[in-house]
Amino acid sequence: MSDTPKSYPQTFFEPPPGACQIVLVRHGQSAPYLEGQPFTLVDGHGDPPLSPLGLYQADCVGERLKDEPISAIYASTLTRTQQTAAPLAAHTGLEVRIEPDVREVYLGVGEGGTFRKMSAEGHPQALAMRANLEWGEIEGAETNAIFEARTVGAIQKIAAAHPDEMVAVFCHGGVIGALLGHAFRINMFRTMGSRNGAISHLVVTDEGWVVRSFNDAAHTGPLTADTPPPD
Repeated sequence: MSDTPKSYPQTFFEPPPGACQIVLVRHGQSAPYLEGQPFTLVDGHGDPPLSPLGLYQADCVGERLKDEPISAIYASTLTRTQQTAAPLAAHTGLEVRIEPDVREVYLGVGEGGTFRKMSAEGHPQALAMRANLEWGEIEGAETNAIFEARTVGAIQKIAAAHPDEMVAVFCHGGVIGALLGHAFRINMFRTMGSRNGAISHLVVTDEGWVVRSFNDAAHTGPLTADTPPPD
């Protein structure tokens, strides 16, 4: 009998059979809101394009993900997610599939870019939203519960269509907050703040969700500031 003790090496996480790996990508920086010039609306949602910095961030995302085993690319109905997905689609040859229910939270009276002004000026509804961690404090906006149900349902549908695969979902900061809040079972405002172009990684199974990473934006620049596009 050998005197050598049996070895038990540290193991590594592997998605269980049938799981879908969801790579969530927040869109690049969008164009600024100019007072008195509301964004074009798509199904009631403000639809600004990417800024020059946002287009640079989209290229960075494409470079970061081009060698991952991604089998499908999804984006919301809004221009900024589709523009962010375009470089990865060009690298991989995959078409961008549109999933309406991963669009951003509906902001009611704050739509069309108006919420940016409300937030900057300390509008009472914006202050109440932050104090109570509830989107529904904005007049006409989706509530947290409605927003979570919509976005979680979309991810469950995508995951069911792609067992044992990895897919990229280009979406929005509020959406990522809602999905991670659901995974962690905490208020979605506790997982807000995803950087433009940042990547979060979920493993979705019938038994539950595993968060593998959040807000990974090393490919776009330092943690403390967004990197301007090169000259």
